[in-house]
Amino acid sequence: MSYILNIETATKNCSVALAKDGKTILCKEIAEEGYSHAERLHVFIEEIISEAGITMKDLEAVAVSQGPGSYTGLRIGVSAAKGLCYALNIPLIAIDTLQTLASRVSVTDGVIVPMIDARRMEVYSAIFSASLEKKREVLAEIITENSFGDIQEKIYFVGDCNEKCKGVLAKDNFVFLDDIKYPSANEMSALSFDKYKKSDTVDVAYFEPYYLKDFLMTIPKK
Repeated sequence: MSYILNIETATKNCSVALAKDGKTILCKEIAEEGYSHAERLHVFIEEIISEAGITMKDLEAVAVSQGPGSYTGLRIGVSAAKGLCYALNIPLIAIDTLQTLASRVSVTDGVIVPMIDARRMEVYSAIFSASLEKKREVLAEIITENSFGDIQEKIYFVGDCNEKCKGVLAKDNFVFLDDIKYPSANEMSALSFDKYKKSDTVDVAYFEPYYLKDFLMTIPKK
């Protein structure tokens, strides 16, 4: 059996999950305005390992959210993951944050657009099919009334940007799933196990979180 520790700290949600063969057996998380990741993360890790009745040496790998997201949150998560991998001599697996967020959605039609808030009308977004196949890569973009206007099928929006985007994204095929705000380590379990089986890992020494800093301005069509 393969135990993988999953760490998600890219947003306000500080989340840790322990998975066995791709299925979450324990998950601890908390979403706070104050970004308490530095205080909570290591406590959650220790509690989960203890409650599962295993030791750190039983871990086969550590998976971490690679971004995009909060600069500070990502640094905290990646630093912790690297430290564990160094100490235990186990591989590091990087998981796309927006893919994790999209994985919280269960639909049979349309496309899923996970969005992470940046500032003002700026977001990090990607587009996935209902079967979670990536249809458009991650972009840092400014949301306007024309955003996603070329997509005719139903679009399911998830993330912490829904409230600020509802007044701008108002087409009939736009659906906002307000109960899904943040990515969770719980959904990382299947993703990280799939990468583990393929030996799809990253270099512990050189891996850096995926930061996006340039925003694309959509020019309104006349």
